[in-house]
Amino acid sequence: MNTTTAEATTALPLDTGAKKSFALVFACTLIGALAQILVKLGTVDLGAHITLGQVAHDPSLFVKFCFGIISNGKLFTGYCLYGVNTFLMALALKGRELSRLYPIIALTYVWVTFLSLFVLPGEHLNLFRSLGITLIVVGVSILGLKK
Repeated sequence: MNTTTAEATTALPLDTGAKKSFALVFACTLIGALAQILVKLGTVDLGAHITLGQVAHDPSLFVKFCFGIISNGKLFTGYCLYGVNTFLMALALKGRELSRLYPIIALTYVWVTFLSLFVLPGEHLNLFRSLGITLIVVGVSILGLKK
C-alpha cells in the first residue's frame, strides 16, 4: 500500500465525521429555533412576572415558578429541546473544530425569524431584518468555505 492510498483511506472517515458534525449542528439550529418559539409561547401562559427582589422576600415564589414551568407543556418542551440541543452539540463537537461549527449556530436566528412570522402574532419582517438575515447566511457560508 502506498502513502497516497493510506492517506485516502484515513481521510474518508474524517470527512464522514465532519459531515455528521455539520449535519448535527444544522439540526441543532432547527431544534434551537423550535425550542425558542415554544419557550416564547409558553411564557405567555406562565402568568405574572416575578423579580429577584420578590423572590428574596418570598422564596416560595421560586418554587411556584418552577412548578409553573413543569406544568406548562410548551415551556417544558422548549426547555427539554434545549437539553437535546446541548447534547447534540456535544456530539457534533467531537467530530470537528469549534471555530468551524459554531458559526452555523447563527442560522438559529434565521429560523426563529421565519417561524415567528408564521406562529407568533404581531411579528413582521422589515428591510433591516431581511438584510441582517442575508448577511448572516452569507457570513456563515463564507466561514464554511474550505481553507
